[in-house]
Parts: sequence; C-alpha cells; structure tokens
Amino acid sequence: MARERQLPQLPPLPRMSRRSLLGGAAAAAGAATLTATTAGPASAATRAADVAIVGAGLAGLTAARDLVAAGKSVVVLEARDRVGGRVVGLNLAGGGVTEGGGEFIGPTQDRIKALADSLGVATFATYNTGNNLLYKDGKKTPYATDGILGSVPPIDAAGLANAAIVQATLDDLAKQIPVDAPWTAAKADEWDRQTFETWLRANAVIPSAKFLFDVACTSIFSAEPRELSFLFVLFYIAAAGNAANPGTLERLTETANGAQELRFVGGSQLVPIKLAATLGDRVVLRAPVRTITRSGSSYVVTADGITVTAKRVVVAVPPPIAARISYDPLLPAARDQLTQRLPMASVGKAIAIYDTPFWRADGLNGQVVSDTGVVSSTFDNSPPDASYGALMGFIEADEARKLDAASEAEVRAAVLKDYVTYFGEKAASPTSFVLQRWNNEAFTRGGPVSIAAPGVLTQYGPALRAPVGGIHWAGTETSTYWMGFMDGAVRSGERVAKDVLEAL
Repeated sequence: MARERQLPQLPPLPRMSRRSLLGGAAAAAGAATLTATTAGPASAATRAADVAIVGAGLAGLTAARDLVAAGKSVVVLEARDRVGGRVVGLNLAGGGVTEGGGEFIGPTQDRIKALADSLGVATFATYNTGNNLLYKDGKKTPYATDGILGSVPPIDAAGLANAAIVQATLDDLAKQIPVDAPWTAAKADEWDRQTFETWLRANAVIPSAKFLFDVACTSIFSAEPRELSFLFVLFYIAAAGNAANPGTLERLTETANGAQELRFVGGSQLVPIKLAATLGDRVVLRAPVRTITRSGSSYVVTADGITVTAKRVVVAVPPPIAARISYDPLLPAARDQLTQRLPMASVGKAIAIYDTPFWRADGLNGQVVSDTGVVSSTFDNSPPDASYGALMGFIEADEARKLDAASEAEVRAAVLKDYVTYFGEKAASPTSFVLQRWNNEAFTRGGPVSIAAPGVLTQYGPALRAPVGGIHWAGTETSTYWMGFMDGAVRSGERVAKDVLEAL
C-alpha cells in the first residue's frame, strides 16, 4: 500500500496547536528579561503609535516585529500577564517547564521554524522510539511506527482497507480547495452543507475505520466530527502544507515527517518570550482591550490602564475573543456574524511527571490511540536528556467539556486512571501533575482553534481577513497555511504587517 494512502498513527497536535521542557534557570532568565522590558498598565496612561496591536501571541508579536523593522511605531496590548497566547509553559514543582499549549512543529511549517532560528531557539525530535499503543475494546496492542505499513494502528484488514480509501479520498478532495478562499471551491456549497460526521458515516463504513477517523478528528481539531463542516475539514487538510507541498492528512497526524515531528529546546513559549524581549516596552501586559473607536482618521484603543491612539489597528486574538471587544462604529454584520459562528474547540492538556520515562524500558514511545477514557491520545513529553519522565495527554472535545466543572483533583484522578490502563501501575504515582484547561482560560475559552460548522465558510468566510476600515485581522484562524498551528499564527502576522504597511 502506498504510504500516502495509509491512515497513520493518529495522536494530536498541536495544534493549536502543541512544547518542550524548559530548564528552570533558562525559564527564569527568559521571564526575567520579558518582565524587565515590558511595561504594565500601572506605568502607562496614553500613547500614540502608527499601529496598535491587540494580542501578544505569535501573530501579534510577529506583526509588531515586521512593522518595527519597517520603521513604524507600535504598541502591543496583551490581556494576560504573559506573552504567547495559546503557547504557554507550565512550571513544574521540581524545576523546569512543560508545555500547556502549542508544542510541536513539522515539515512545511517554515515560518515558525525561521522565527525560532532567528531567535536562537533550537529544536529536537519528539521522542518516537519504540512501539505505539492501541487500546481498543479493552485490549492493549503495541505496534511499530516504522513497519511495512508505517504507523497504522493494527485494526482488522477490512477496516484498514476502508481507512486507506477514505484517507486517499480526503487528500484528493483537499487538493480542490483554494487555501486562500475555500468557499470558492467548485463543490464548496455541497461540502459545506454536511458535517464531517455525515460524510464519514457514508464513507468510513467499517467500524474500525470509523474509529480511526473519530480519533483523528478529536486529535486534530479537539472537536467531534458532528461539530465540523466537511468543507472546513477539507480546507484544514489542504492547509497542512505550503505553496510547494500540498497538504495531506498524513502530515497532520504523523509524528516522524508530520506535524508532531519536532519540539523546541527550552519550550515553545521561549519563542514569543524572546520575540517580545526584542520589542521592549512596546509590549504592555495586563491590558485587556475593551473598546476600539474610530476618531476621524485615527483609532482610539482603550484597554485597562492604557489608551492608545493609532492610525491602524491589528486585532490578533481568536475570533470569539475579538467579538467581545466593543467597536464604534459597529462592525459590518458579516464580520460580526462570522465571529458568532466560529466557536473555540474544547481542549485541555494533562502532564504527569515521573522520576524517569519508565515506559521506554518497556519498548514504548509514550504515544497512545484509545477508544475510551478522558485521554484518548498521549505523548512522551520528557526533556531531551530524559532527566525525568513526562506523560502528556490531550483531553478533547466531549471529554473536555464533561470535565469543565470538575476539580483539578477529579481531573487528575481520571487522567491517571487512563495512564495506568495504558502504561501500568507505575503511572499511578507521578512526582507532580500539571493541567492546562483552555476552556476555562479567560482570554481564550477553548482551543486550539476556532472551528466552523456547516454553512459558515460559504456564507461568512470572505469576512475572515477583510479589513474593516483601518482595523485588520490576524491570528492563526486567518492563515491560509497551517491554520490552527503556531506556524499559521506567524504567517498571519507576516501577512497582516504587509497589509498594514501598504495601507499606511
């Protein structure tokens, strides 16, 4: 079977996607640098700039970098007390940092890699030595990632054949999607009238094949197939590439040669931390933007503790968060209706820390595909030197929503129960446990990406990137390649900076 027609290993990404262990000293140094060079609202009152940027994630910071390089003045307003947006490091009790948000990068994610290289942030390979685990129907089955069929879970032959056909079909259909305007595809209306669930039920007709695509869907989107427009899914596949390499489902789901191939030495938040440090006091933390008001030929952007007057505004936050800002004059109906219809998906990350990555001694790489539990996919998140072990699991879609109101202790118990099922009793006693629940994060309210149900792209898609007067839109959701990923965020920042420079 040709490799591009296989359904590979199906753990998550990153999605938004998804980081490495940061030594305590390096983390402290990066944080100290940012704190020392970043003004908070207590030190600010009013400022004037060519461009006001809302959001200090990768998109907003990249736009700021390019605008400053072109000689423009900028102020970046960030609601949180940190930079990075959906990219965040979680401090560990024993020292170091693990990733609570965007973590992995892979082939064709050229722009995030170039940015990291320019800042001196290196990469290392995601641990992928040994067997994956399939847990299905109460049975645990190890399987190789480099066998004759690649990293395909060992399902029945009929299911495997059906899955191969479905994957090949998805890749072929995705090639018909214009990544800059998926709503213009020849069959856009037909594909946008149905959910991914409807399409899968008609095409993944063998139960084991349907299982693989269900897991792939929750792993990629942190959403259930019933929540997604089929057109949106095809666009997401098409966007998993670059101008020279068409997107494929395999690139989304694979570790080696896929979107989970590499992690950042020092953790992925080190990229926005270092980038923000180059901008100095242009970045203002703890400054959630409340209103954006047009005043003559300028805009007045009002945040907690600071007001910025600017010629242009870049809003670089997720669409549902952008919708919570008050605009005067009102945004066009199409833009407002779009943001009402692009909810965040549902995701959390749970990381258990152990003295050693003990699963490696059992010949396992820490990656699981499961049909049960609150965690249906995992990764080995240990540091490059394996000085301790870290098991990371994604809690996604329906499972994430079920636990939104649960206590951290309840979530920990449920997660460790799954880890014991997959990796044995040693998994029951971590030395520490950290949790990032994006659904409960005030300035994100979900993740890794906004998702589109049927009818959204064809009716409202053209409003996604279209400026409204002097207000421009950035963020990974606006990217033509690698939407939902760190690479997409960087690409959107580069694109919006060019647009603003042309307008100024």
